[in-house]
Amino acid sequence: MSESDPVPGGRPGDVERATALSGELTGQGVHGVVLAFVDTAGIARVKTVPTAKLAAAAAWGVGMSPVFDTFLADDSIVTTDVLGSPDGDLRLYPDLDRLTVLAAQPGWAWAPVDRITQEGAPHPACGRTVLRRTVAEAAARHGITFRAAVEIEWVVAREGTDGDAFVPAASGPAYGAARQVELSDCAADLLAALAAQGVDVEQFHPEYAAGQFEVSVGALDPVAAADHSVLVRQTIRAVARRHGLRVSFAPAVLGQGVGNGGHLHLSAWRDGTNLHAGGTGRYGMTAEAESFVAGVLGHLPALTAMTAPSPASRLRLRPSQWAGVFTAWGRETREAALRIVTGTTGVRDRAANLEVKPVDLAANPYLALASVIAAGLDGLSASAPLPAETTGDPAGLGADEAAARGVRRLPVTLTESVEAFRADGVLREALGGVLADAVIAVRLGEARSAEGLDDDGVAAAYRWKY
Repeated sequence: MSESDPVPGGRPGDVERATALSGELTGQGVHGVVLAFVDTAGIARVKTVPTAKLAAAAAWGVGMSPVFDTFLADDSIVTTDVLGSPDGDLRLYPDLDRLTVLAAQPGWAWAPVDRITQEGAPHPACGRTVLRRTVAEAAARHGITFRAAVEIEWVVAREGTDGDAFVPAASGPAYGAARQVELSDCAADLLAALAAQGVDVEQFHPEYAAGQFEVSVGALDPVAAADHSVLVRQTIRAVARRHGLRVSFAPAVLGQGVGNGGHLHLSAWRDGTNLHAGGTGRYGMTAEAESFVAGVLGHLPALTAMTAPSPASRLRLRPSQWAGVFTAWGRETREAALRIVTGTTGVRDRAANLEVKPVDLAANPYLALASVIAAGLDGLSASAPLPAETTGDPAGLGADEAAARGVRRLPVTLTESVEAFRADGVLREALGGVLADAVIAVRLGEARSAEGLDDDGVAAAYRWKY
């Protein structure tokens, strides 16, 4: 077999295409390509190849041990019946459709990868593959496609001010003009870099917590949305570094206070029509959209094993902090776990969507989106009824009223999330046995690693991991 013949796992035509792209990238001064994936613990992992080796990567993939599926955030390793040993190898195949020249990292390009076995089969613990499969099954079984976006919140710190402590790089108040001015140059460079990379930024602003910012990007198909979540964070890190700043996407960088979210926005579509608008249900939802929301609501306790997967997530998931810690939904209700976004009159047919709030950026975005979609489709298949809306702060409901509405607190500990996931056959089946077992092992490993730490200790342990 010649080097130009792709092995099983490559995509037809990719070798020729990668050869042409390699020449183009070299002409643009690009010397290396970052091959990126996200592990079970939510850590972005990479290997890189020289630009001249892009065609070889497209043909043969790049080697990577499957052990990373059971890495924890501190790089220690847990095991399952299948994963966690030093044996074996996978191949990383770059998705050339997503290849992006990195505007804030001169000399580099970036591409997400699909993880493939040496025999050419999809690796069962590849979250990107699982998300693609989930989306394809929705289209085949229900005729439904999705548009999704991941909100990105982060805090900015001064480099080298106090070891690994968090010292905000901006002192202005939440949403304050002062904070925007303080980091104006860095923010402008970030917007320029994202635009150069083809990322559609809808909003950028100072957020609530000290030194915190948020960027919202345009909705895409779910796989592309997850890719953009990884790419945007890569870009934020690089821009901040060029300004002598340090960023963290950790769910919480301090033991107390509001943390960083990674809310998911999701809408279901059929034949070009948004099922969350123009219907006869509440707030214009169709019956299918209501059942989809009901499915997500019903699976929320188990979903937190994917959407809030770190011990630090528990520092963020507290009542009355707009984190959505109760199984409740409401139109524009920011304390409910599920916020119905209708959009402004005139654009509702395009803008209406479901926001899932108990999500942070310790989550693997591919697993989070795949799991939420699977939960919603389960509700849609069963024509699940959507319970009564909750307005205001669910923390203020009395016990009897909360019980009558089916409003309950989401799991308080990571171990409780794991137990809910163990009991949820729908979500475990959606991920597949190999990946579901990895999720359980990694979450329990993280919980053990945080045993004995107080809130400040947990925050410090995970502050710079994400």
